[in-house]
Amino acid sequence: MAEIKTDIEIASESKLEPIVDIAKKCGLKEDEIEQYGKYKAKISFDAIHRLEDKKDGKLILVTAITPTPAGEGKSTVSIGLTQGLNKIGKNSLVALREPSLGPVFGIKGGAAGGGYSQVVPMEDINLHFTGDLHAMTSANNLLSALIDNHIHQGNELRIDERQILWKRVLDMNDRALRNVVVGLGGKVCGFPREDQFMITVASEIMATLCLAEDLEDLKLRLSRMLVAYDLDGNQVTAGDLNAQGAMAMLLKDAIKPNLVQTLENTPALIHGGPFANIAHGCNSIIATKLGLKMSDYLVTEAGFGADLGAEKFFNIKCRLANLNPNAVVVVATIKALKMHGGVNKNNLKEENVEALKAGFSNLERHINNMRKFGVPVIVAVNKFVQDSDEEIKTLINMCEEIGAEVSLCQCWAHGGDGTIDLANKVVEVLDKEKSNFKPIYDEKLSIEEKVNTIVREIYGGRKAVFTSSAMKKIKKLEELGLDKMPVCMAKTQFSFSDDPTKLSAPKDFDITVQEVRVSAGAGFIVCETSNIMVMPGLPKVPAALNMDVDKFGKMSGLF
Repeated sequence: MAEIKTDIEIASESKLEPIVDIAKKCGLKEDEIEQYGKYKAKISFDAIHRLEDKKDGKLILVTAITPTPAGEGKSTVSIGLTQGLNKIGKNSLVALREPSLGPVFGIKGGAAGGGYSQVVPMEDINLHFTGDLHAMTSANNLLSALIDNHIHQGNELRIDERQILWKRVLDMNDRALRNVVVGLGGKVCGFPREDQFMITVASEIMATLCLAEDLEDLKLRLSRMLVAYDLDGNQVTAGDLNAQGAMAMLLKDAIKPNLVQTLENTPALIHGGPFANIAHGCNSIIATKLGLKMSDYLVTEAGFGADLGAEKFFNIKCRLANLNPNAVVVVATIKALKMHGGVNKNNLKEENVEALKAGFSNLERHINNMRKFGVPVIVAVNKFVQDSDEEIKTLINMCEEIGAEVSLCQCWAHGGDGTIDLANKVVEVLDKEKSNFKPIYDEKLSIEEKVNTIVREIYGGRKAVFTSSAMKKIKKLEELGLDKMPVCMAKTQFSFSDDPTKLSAPKDFDITVQEVRVSAGAGFIVCETSNIMVMPGLPKVPAALNMDVDKFGKMSGLF
């Protein structure tokens, strides 16, 4: 049996085209890109303005079943589908999120697709890329520094040090920074107070940049971010501190979309990377809208399972950006469905049709949920080597029995050739079915009503239970007129419920909302459930321990 190459080995053997040539493929002029070496570039706003009157292509969302340690391959399928569409003669681009250093060095490893469906240069994309996340970290922490400095220099705004809402960030999994004390060291170091760190991709800066239309809109959004309350309980914003100009200056390049390519030299946009279990989990509006102008079929993805990423894509991103998705692809693997059916992760290589049938309820609920948004649904079965013929046949039959279009994909092993069937089915569905997209709730409803709609309609639960602390925060937001926005649920990705051990499609459960905060710059309200962590920790054996670079700069272990 031939040795299976790692993702980084496959990527390192690929033949990349100069980014100037990739730009020409999607209708960009050479002076409309800013090159970061030979294979990466930023796209200028000159190009965005030139193309803004061009007709939009079709928008295809790729989402997935509830994730398990067995893996689903959502990014891999997104890239593979884009390559497959180009294989059948369609003009297609993919728009993805930027990886975070936290998961890269934590449990996940690289996050640029896999096998022969990757975006490259994957080493750069997974690490510093074009510096976007570093710029966001700096902008966020500049605001933190300005808040503490304002208090130290006399506190003209009468900021209540007990009610500072803004947190510092770092793009790394570092649990030791979850709760800290700043300002120690005496009078010259400021006033001591408790503080917290979040991971950069969970920050409001990330969410705000990804939902901004342009630099001016970004500056306006930054100015209205709520950072604290004063001693009278009035809101204090970044604009009150006059911080928005300097922050926008740090973000002036980060707001421009990044252009790279797939292994098959298909153009790819990678921009923004908000977490989907904490933030809204979608790439930037700017990149998505630009991709729709540059292609006939734009494939994009939303993080984790469809109960998180897809729900937020529809209810937050599409609502705020006035996007009309044309189809949704739900990725499933037989391995993951067997885990939802009760199989231990160490026994997934063994054929188990009964467990597959038991776990199918998870996929079925996601399919039905997507239909509630009025968008046509296609199931992509991401094939693994150990999947048996009987298991494949069983899963396809179950999908067909509930009226779901389904395709077997082999994009990891065969790239675009492995998704030609999926590409054809997506085109067929788009030609014959009209999308009647509509969010599932009115953002003008109360926060409790919006959350309960998601709990019932998407999670399959009974109701949301709000702690007294959460209700107090809700009342405050109502008083300030900040409650009429979409809600962004911060919830475990491993279950429809807020208990990560409840797999498949649990019923008769309640969701506990422990914390409520507003992201006024992004334009949504965050509801944190149970024990969700906004600063993740590293696992017992971090992926970082298997990574290295030799004297020639060649990397290994990056998945």
